[in-house]
Amino acid sequence: TSWGVSTRLMGALVMSHSDDHGLVLPPQLAPIQVVIVPIYRSEEQLELINERVGELTKKLRARGNSVKYDNRNTYKPGWKFAEYELKGVPVRIAMGPRDLENNTVELARRDTLEKENISQDSLVSRVEGLLIEIQDNLFNKALNFRNDLITEVDSFEEFKKVLKNKGGFISAHWDGTSETEEKIKSLTKATIRCIPLDAEEEEGLCVLSGKRSEKRVLFAKAY
Repeated sequence: TSWGVSTRLMGALVMSHSDDHGLVLPPQLAPIQVVIVPIYRSEEQLELINERVGELTKKLRARGNSVKYDNRNTYKPGWKFAEYELKGVPVRIAMGPRDLENNTVELARRDTLEKENISQDSLVSRVEGLLIEIQDNLFNKALNFRNDLITEVDSFEEFKKVLKNKGGFISAHWDGTSETEEKIKSLTKATIRCIPLDAEEEEGLCVLSGKRSEKRVLFAKAY
């Protein structure tokens, strides 16, 4: 069902990008891309921050960015920071009285937890660039992690050795028959997890049957 597919995709998203602080969402999938949190000691300070944030929020939204301004007075800024880290919001902006005086904001990115102070005048362009950086960083991190888990083998002995000692995915030639796949499963408990759509044509011999194969597939155990 579509619900089941969505659940599996969400599970893969959480497993791929979460860390000890919670979820890390790619900007292109995040329902909230930017959250703004005010830091203040008096209602007068909050009113001034509200006014400035209103201007910045309009500019960010005009460029297609989804923005939330959390000026609830029932939670302290530190609690809000932890909440949005847990929810994986890609970019967090904090503004306090000193930022009003200096025309600055504190910008924090969720993927690396790095912070920087920038001018409010350059905020829109910096946020747009940062969202692209975060998207690319998460993609490349996941891609490299996946590639590190793939091992190419050319014999069944290598196949069994890698499966026992390293695990992950095994890239191997397969003759295309269900009989061979079932036999490999009965011998190793590994099954074909993916037939890569972008796999290069590569003539070889099936690791089990020795029959002709035109490309590699990915085997792995289900855990």
